[in-house]
Amino acid sequence: MLFPLLPLLAVLLPESGNAKAVQERTTFQLIQISFYANQSWAQNQGSGWLGELQTHGWDSESGTILFLHTWSRGNFSNEELLDLQLLFRFYFIGLTKEVQNYASQLQFKYPFNVQARAGCELHSGESLKTFLQVAFEGSNFMSLRDTTCVPSPEGGSRAQKVCDLVDQYEGIKETANNLMRNTCPRFLLGLLDAGKMDLQRQVRPEAWLSSSPTLESGRLLLVCHISGFYPKPIWVMWMRGEQEQLGTKEGDILPHADGTWYRRVTLDVATEEASGLSCRVRHSSLGDQDIILYWGHRLSMNWIALALVVPLVLLIALGLWCKKRCSYRNIP
Repeated sequence: MLFPLLPLLAVLLPESGNAKAVQERTTFQLIQISFYANQSWAQNQGSGWLGELQTHGWDSESGTILFLHTWSRGNFSNEELLDLQLLFRFYFIGLTKEVQNYASQLQFKYPFNVQARAGCELHSGESLKTFLQVAFEGSNFMSLRDTTCVPSPEGGSRAQKVCDLVDQYEGIKETANNLMRNTCPRFLLGLLDAGKMDLQRQVRPEAWLSSSPTLESGRLLLVCHISGFYPKPIWVMWMRGEQEQLGTKEGDILPHADGTWYRRVTLDVATEEASGLSCRVRHSSLGDQDIILYWGHRLSMNWIALALVVPLVLLIALGLWCKKRCSYRNIP
């Protein structure tokens, strides 16, 4: 039933000149972070992600799914979603109980963290890929391949012991495999269909330059700010002519409250070498028209326009003042 639906990806995610954006939107994953403080207290956090966009959360107090967008329900019925919610609720309760029961035997010292990610990845014309990976204190611990538990080398003997325990629960492994191979891709395609207007939107970035002195005398830190763009993938580089400046440093892409993104890109240069540099921005919303901001004596079009308009306004104002003053002098 899945493979006839794969061509739908080509319709929902047309080529946009940025293959990375398409690839990111064909993955759906659940991320779990569990903190075990002691033998009697634990906290579980859960979230759902379409590519790098969070679509779902988990309310650990009420044991309910949080739908972060109007389209986060995909094309699943309320009954199907309630069944999944109940399944996740029992999963967190059962997992917490089992981990606390075996913590001493497995030599897990409180407090400790367990992280997990599970989901599916779809590509038009390619087969389905699924994954379920578990980390302990930030290091790879084990994974599930189909219904086989595979310990990670970093997990050592404890990972092997956990896999031996997991292998006793054939029903749980079958359920997890079914969720990733059947439920996940169907839900992913439903999200892409329901949210296509939002997922395919393009918001042009705004860009500006600034600078600040560095600790080293005679040098400047040039900063290129890019804000308010969507989708997330973007290319920004300091240039001299057509030559990329290898000293360019890209900051993290940070989110705005409205779902758009911000990035800060810097270049440390000698003060006398700053003139003639430019910041070039490429984004899918711009098509083939890159944003180019010049540093130094080369002014942007906005500043040129401002330089022309201001004197014109002053001349008009001066002319009106003179006309009014002259009319007063002519009054008998």
